[in-house]
Amino acid sequence: MDFLNAMGGTAGGFFGAVIPFLFVLTVVVFVHEMGHFLVGRWCGVGVHAFSLGFGPELFGFNDRRGTRWKLCAIPLGGYVKFHGDANGASMPDPETVARMSPQERAISFPTQPVAKRAAIVAAGPVANFILAILLFAGAIWLGGRYELPARVSSVEPNSVAAQAGFQPGDVITAIDGEKIGDFNAMYRTVTGSAGTPLTFTVEREAQPITIQATPATFEEKTPFGRHRIGRLGIRSPAGSEARLVRYGPLDSLNLGVKETYFVVERTFSYLGKLVTGRESADQLSGPIGIARVSGEVAKTGGVGGLVGLIALLSVSIGLLNLFPVPLLDGGHLLFYAFEVVRGRPLSERAQEIGFRIGLALVLMLMLFAAWNDILNLGASWRNT
Repeated sequence: MDFLNAMGGTAGGFFGAVIPFLFVLTVVVFVHEMGHFLVGRWCGVGVHAFSLGFGPELFGFNDRRGTRWKLCAIPLGGYVKFHGDANGASMPDPETVARMSPQERAISFPTQPVAKRAAIVAAGPVANFILAILLFAGAIWLGGRYELPARVSSVEPNSVAAQAGFQPGDVITAIDGEKIGDFNAMYRTVTGSAGTPLTFTVEREAQPITIQATPATFEEKTPFGRHRIGRLGIRSPAGSEARLVRYGPLDSLNLGVKETYFVVERTFSYLGKLVTGRESADQLSGPIGIARVSGEVAKTGGVGGLVGLIALLSVSIGLLNLFPVPLLDGGHLLFYAFEVVRGRPLSERAQEIGFRIGLALVLMLMLFAAWNDILNLGASWRNT
């Protein structure tokens, strides 16, 4: 296939992913900003604008309290602008605050106690985590989960598992002391532990034994690009042995919390390995990669797949915003922590410098992620 045909096919696939991508991103951003908005209203802070997207306004209206709800042309985020903010990033505007009347100061965001400001800022990421928990829990409650026994069906010759001493029929009951309920739980632990020694508790002929093994590192092709995963070399039981397990509302909610925690834990594990040089930064993805995944999930997984992607992206957005980088929610919380320790806010100059550094870091991260997406897109052209 020539380059133009390949490029046309890829472009068609990309544009076919735009609608699912916008749906996924809009839901996640709306919930995040709604967290800020609701807690801000509960704290008595005035809200000037609630925006989905940036740039020129495409559509909007004013509610009875004077808040402008609007949809903007660049659908890659959103913001809530409170009374007293200099912009949608909640940078303070000291000159404007100084000119306010007592009535205006009472509803201004910068003049609120630190506890209220921190609650308003933290509400966005918290809302994202709550959304993910509810979506994971709802999917489990409504659809149940297919589970395979954590039994070794066969062992690949010359694999890590073969060298460690695994045998067909072994039942894995725990890894590093953590109970393993099914094969999928074992698989997720192993794939996330490439190069990390693990201690397996195995039941063999009704007797418990211990096996030490270090999953080998393999590259796995995903819609986001190639990811490095751990692999032992054992095969699962036949799919016919899978059983559908139904869970009640409370158990589903508990599993939703565990699933959300798993995403957070896996993210921190990746970042830790990235810092120590055991992982590569080429796995970071931006809007282009998310758009590709949204399109593929919409085609193969339907509504259920998109719901799962929303939950996953919601956790990622919530976690990213808690990083202590000025401009992000975590950066605001860091400034408030300094304010509590010092007994007064950081100087206007210090905050301005912090926001500029934060903006530069965020832009560099976005550009790097976009470059990775372009490289992955180019790879898909070459393989078409």
